[in-house]
Parts: sequence; C-alpha cells; structure tokens
Amino acid sequence: MVNSADDAASGAFRLVVAGGGTGGHTYPALTAIRTLQARSAASGGTLDVLWIGTAEGLEARVASAEGIPFTAVATGKIRRSANPLKMVSPANVRDMARVPLGVAQARKAVAEFRPDVVLATGGYVAVPTGLAARMCKVPLVLHEQTVRLGLANRRLAGSAARIAVSSESSLPLLPQSVRSAVVVTGNPVRPEVLAGHPDKAVTALGLTFDRRLPTVYITGGAQGSQQINDLVGGELLWLLERANVVHQCGIAHREALSARAAGLPAAMAARYHLTPFVGPELPDVLALADLVISRSGAGTLAELTALGKPAVFIPLASAAGDEQAHNARHLAASGAAVALLGEVTGGDLRDAVGPLLEDSARREAMARAARAHGRPDAADRLVDLLLSAASG
Repeated sequence: MVNSADDAASGAFRLVVAGGGTGGHTYPALTAIRTLQARSAASGGTLDVLWIGTAEGLEARVASAEGIPFTAVATGKIRRSANPLKMVSPANVRDMARVPLGVAQARKAVAEFRPDVVLATGGYVAVPTGLAARMCKVPLVLHEQTVRLGLANRRLAGSAARIAVSSESSLPLLPQSVRSAVVVTGNPVRPEVLAGHPDKAVTALGLTFDRRLPTVYITGGAQGSQQINDLVGGELLWLLERANVVHQCGIAHREALSARAAGLPAAMAARYHLTPFVGPELPDVLALADLVISRSGAGTLAELTALGKPAVFIPLASAAGDEQAHNARHLAASGAAVALLGEVTGGDLRDAVGPLLEDSARREAMARAARAHGRPDAADRLVDLLLSAASG
C-alpha cells in the first residue's frame, strides 16, 4: 500500500515507529529501521520514518542521534501492584488521565504522516500510537522482545495485523484469538554486535590477559548491578585463579571495586579489567568472551544466542512481570544457559561458573544450545513482516 502517486513514483515507503522507554524496546526498533533503510536503498527506493515516543525517553535521544524525525506524545504509566486497591492510586489515576491526550496527539501525527505501516515495539508510548493506527486504518505490526507479551502489546494485540514474537515458546502463551496473526521473527540484533573480533578487544582495552585461560565478561547493564558486583567482588580471587575477567561495573560502583582489586596479587591483577562502561568495543569484548555473567533482559538474550555464547544469568528480580527470570528459565531448560534465581550466594556463583571454566567441552555444548535459540536474521524477518502487512 503506497499513499500517493508521488510516493509510488519515488518508491518511498513510509513507516511510523512507536516504542521506547528502555533499550529493550528502543534498539530493536532502531535495528529494524536501519535494516529497512538498507533494503530500500538496495532496491532504489527511499524510506521515510517518523518515530513517536516520549520527550524524556531513550527513544528521543536515539532518534535525534540517528537523524530520525521524532514526535513526542503524552503517555500514562501504570504502577503495578499485587494489591488491586493500590492500582487505583492517585499517581495511576493522574497518569491514566493523560492517555486520551496521548491518543489524540498520536492520531494527529499518524494522520498527517500517512504511513504504510506502524511498528510498535512496546513501552507505554506504544499504546496511544497503536490505537491511533487502528483509528486511521493503518496496518499495525507489534514486536514483542520477551517470551510473554508485555502490557502494551497485550492491550494492542487485538488491533494488530501481525504480531512478531521472539521465540516459539511465546505461542502457547498467547490468546487463541490472536495466534493467526503471530509470526516468530526473533529479536533484532544490531549487525555490529555480530561482527566483533577478540584481538581488537585486547588492543582497544589494553588487556594483559593470559590467553591460555578462558575469558569471562561480567555486566550488569549500563548502570551496573549492585547484586552482580557484590557477588563478583566476593569471589574475585577465585575467579581470577581460573580465568581472565572483563568486568563492566557501572560508574557508581567503580571506586569500591577498584579498592578491592588493589589488593590482588600482581599476576591476578593482570587478568582483571574493570571498566564502568563498555562502548563501541562491545562486539569485540563479546567475541573475546568464553563465558558471560549478566542479567537476562530480552536484548541480552538476543545478542548472546545469536552469537552462541555460554551464559550464567542472574535475573533482575524487579523486572516487570518477572520477565528476566522467565527468560533465564527458558534458556536454562534447554541447556543454553545457567539461571541463578532468588537469593544468590557466592557459593551458587562458584557452582555455576566453575564447571564451565574447567571444561571447554561443556562450554561448547552450551554454546551450541544457545545458538539453536539465536536468530541473527531477526531484523530481516521483521522487515519482511512489515512489508507484508503494508501490502495487505
């Protein structure tokens, strides 16, 4: 479906993207945009994109950095609670009152832009834009990064022309009424993540590792994780007796871990690289890593399975809907990872990591199992779905 004769002549395809708040919703959308841009350029066409999000969200910064036109709309955040009475809080009531405004703003943006298709990747901003797509009779494609549909996508599922999910294990969890619209695409992974080289990590970070030993990459996300840092800090000497370690700790945790590392014997210190943040060198660090210890967000799972990396997951307990624990259990059930749930001790960490560091064959078996879950072509699959939905 192309909107006008001028568009048809120019080969222009018009896409509205809605989603954000976190990297888990934002980066799959960005990867889909980049993939569709490349596809359009290769066929001699052009892509016009409008990103609808919140002014304060990560998506606003990402769109600006990428030169993607951006429109902000009002959203209403639901603060969830096991107690239904607490759901009717003044903050929830106040925020819900903003939803009609957001829908009106999104409807105006969609009507004026006249897209061929709308892609919603989750987060609160997806709801007003998804409803606007329905009002404007524009095909809506949802993308779900986690095993279970998030709150926004559950709200929009009945209005979607297509629902892209990241795993076959999502299928039995979906309402029967929407299963005919579901396609398993996987979760888009940035192409650069798949193109790392271990030697580049050694050079970029100035590593003095013993390459005869396995290398462990430890991360708690951009801000770092107090739980993971405390566990690793307590077992640091034990780890370094068996492996090299790249530890991305977050800026707030660097001082305490640096003080702990200062007491290491010189031979052990040479195997430990502490950094608050890993930037453009991340693909190379992942290529170097023989084992990853991390949270189990959807983006992390997509990257590690696409790369076939053995992993020990320590899920974020406060993640919405306990999705990180669900993600970790899903991979652990097939031998593609180890999941450490609940109150994790240093002994638990040693029991999980030790056998993997000692046995390369065990790591390789886990890598194969992880790779079986990976979908490095997820972005292309999602773009195929967008084009299919747009054409009816």
